[in-house]
Amino acid sequence: MFYYLSGIIAHREAGIAVIDCGGVGYKLTVSQNTLSAIDRIATRSDKVKLYTYMAVREDDVELFGFASETELASFKLLITVSGVGPKAAMYILSLLSPEKFALAVCTEDRKTIAKANGIGPKTAARIILELKDKLMKETDLS
Repeated sequence: MFYYLSGIIAHREAGIAVIDCGGVGYKLTVSQNTLSAIDRIATRSDKVKLYTYMAVREDDVELFGFASETELASFKLLITVSGVGPKAAMYILSLLSPEKFALAVCTEDRKTIAKANGIGPKTAARIILELKDKLMKETDLS
């Protein structure tokens, strides 16, 4: 629905950024990597641009924000894995940049992926199994 939001950071805290877009504050769940990027951008200008993903569940609607399209693409890949929801994907992307995540998957580094909060060795193995071929094609590491 929303591809990106551009505006002034009205509020930020661990895992959350609120962007004021034309007088409306949009609350976005963000990774630690995105918060760091916001801090770097905010020192140069007042406006930030975050790419978004809207998760609609039976009882909730939540916006997720990403500093880059690469991070958004990694998030979308992660949530296709059985047992990995949006929150778990954000934990992984808080720990690893999209490039480091792709490298961990392609090199079958379960330990690195399992360091993310809420991700155990079995889920890390499933992530590698389901995403390795896709990421090998995209990153041209084959």
